[in-house]
Amino acid sequence: MDGGNKTIVWFRRDLRIEDNPALVAAARDGCVFPVYIWCPKEEGQFYPGRVSRWWLKQSLAHLDQSLKSLGAELVLIKTESTFDALLECINATGATKVVFNHLYDPVSLVRDHSVKKKLVELGISVQSFNADLLFEPWEIYDEQGNAYTNFESYWNKCLDMPMEPTSFLPPWKLLPAAAAAGRIKKSSIDDLNLENESEKSSNALLGRSWSPGWSNADKVLTEFIEVHLVEYSNNRLKVGGNSTSLLSPYLHFGELSVRKVFQCARTKQILWVKEGNSVGQESVTLFLRALGLREYSRYLCFNFPFTHERSLLINLKFFPWQANQARFKAWRQGKTGYPLVDAGMRELWATGWIHNRIRVIVSSFAVKVLLLPWRWGMKYFWDTLLDADLESDILGWQYISGSLPDGHELERLDSPELQGSKFDPEGEYVRQWLPELARLPTEWIHHPWDAPESVLKASGVELGFNYPKPIIDLDSAREHLTEAIFKMWEMEAASKDGKSSGKDEVVVDNSDRIANLPVKMVAFKEEKALRCPTNSSNDQMVPTSQNLKTNPINRKRSKHVEEERDTPNNLGNVDKAGTSRADKELRSTAESSSAKKQTTSRDSFSVPQSCSLTKGKPSQECESSELLWPQQQQVDVEQSSTGDGAMED
Repeated sequence: MDGGNKTIVWFRRDLRIEDNPALVAAARDGCVFPVYIWCPKEEGQFYPGRVSRWWLKQSLAHLDQSLKSLGAELVLIKTESTFDALLECINATGATKVVFNHLYDPVSLVRDHSVKKKLVELGISVQSFNADLLFEPWEIYDEQGNAYTNFESYWNKCLDMPMEPTSFLPPWKLLPAAAAAGRIKKSSIDDLNLENESEKSSNALLGRSWSPGWSNADKVLTEFIEVHLVEYSNNRLKVGGNSTSLLSPYLHFGELSVRKVFQCARTKQILWVKEGNSVGQESVTLFLRALGLREYSRYLCFNFPFTHERSLLINLKFFPWQANQARFKAWRQGKTGYPLVDAGMRELWATGWIHNRIRVIVSSFAVKVLLLPWRWGMKYFWDTLLDADLESDILGWQYISGSLPDGHELERLDSPELQGSKFDPEGEYVRQWLPELARLPTEWIHHPWDAPESVLKASGVELGFNYPKPIIDLDSAREHLTEAIFKMWEMEAASKDGKSSGKDEVVVDNSDRIANLPVKMVAFKEEKALRCPTNSSNDQMVPTSQNLKTNPINRKRSKHVEEERDTPNNLGNVDKAGTSRADKELRSTAESSSAKKQTTSRDSFSVPQSCSLTKGKPSQECESSELLWPQQQQVDVEQSSTGDGAMED
């Protein structure tokens, strides 16, 4: 080790010391200067929500303690320019190299490409690594060299790829790179303003359910693999309790290596194959598919970086979404009159977490029943989910809205009443989050509007007073959805006619060759800033509920995780990015443009060109009761994070 070499380790969503290739590379070269740069301005409209920043704050404290135990300190910087902050660190330390791990969301792709280009122009060596995926997005293409737009084909190709059981052990010691006094404007965790006084009480509840930090993540993984994985296939659809892995927030913030998760699950699978444990084998297969969907979300965002603002399928461009603010408010506040939907939205509001199945149900209701723009729902999930994960969020909402070639059929509308009967048969979940319906008999719990007046009175339920009447009946919703689809087809046909007439608006129908559209690797030619909308934090506050105080939701598997945690208990974050109040505030202005092709290597990547797709018939059909987020035939998505939440539990 040459102590004379100094390297800046730029931490982002890789907040761990184990299996962190950027940190290991820097420690091997010489002295390290770990830094986390908080730049709210560059986050734009994807500024993290309250609960997401609560997790970030605690995770940073946990990482700092870990680095100090190795001999280095995590430097926190709050700035208006990531590049300027990195340059400040370079000048203060005399570092000649910057290392970081890849991110794949549209915002990070633009920023990382720009930062890397500027640093190289200044003569600074820059090296980047894969710490977030099993395979880099540019490593998986079909025989023609085109990007996959079908999950099955993509995941089968991944499973056929050779996968070495690699893992980077944490360095046993770090040589800190000294910085010139006063040359860097260091911040404390509190200086980052990740929470404010008004939200500390809300955040305090989160600490009773979760233990952020990479070493805590390792404990959660171990318990899941050793105790709960074997019954995953049987338990994963239970909407109440801890029926899934609970790994999505840890994966989103990079506190847990996806390689480690994959290898641990595969090891169990090999063991259960030898033992003839068919239930365990099925559980591992389903769990690995969940990891595959997380991979696929990043794959799509990398190859189609426009997907955060428009559909992958071009015909959805003509769908007449209803920008109804009143219905959007009723949906996000859990006041639609459909108990299972309302229970899910209130749990999300209160805890920043909902089961994967509930995510599917509430998002489908917003898109199919209320005809709300899918981007509104995507943004609200981003603002509220503890495991808010932009790539998984995009994949989930595009899947539900019929925006993917193998996604949910746009014309399919599922009944919340029937879904409630299947996934919450005793009504326990609804009663937990809708105390006004707690005394209602199970027979009527998922459709109180059908209950006799005498039953409602005895149960203390007065529809329209203490619990809303249905915001719309499902028969009318189906009619409206059908009318909207026909209107979409008419507008698409008119656009095609306009093409033949020489008009400007053109839509090309590529449905016959959807799987063979060429998507080549190119770099961004220009970068456009995201607008940061004016947001309200009202929907982010935990509602005052005696039920929450007396019976708080508990996500922890066991007490030992909390007892062994070494991060502060009262760290939190503010939700400055609440729900937007107008359609224009919910839309990103970020656009990608094509540019010259650029070669890629193991340690660097370029940003691909966005392209348009049109929709043919879905590649497969599945029963409405088996649709997951996004899922095909009983495939549950564990994470992205998942978070946003990500694909998540």
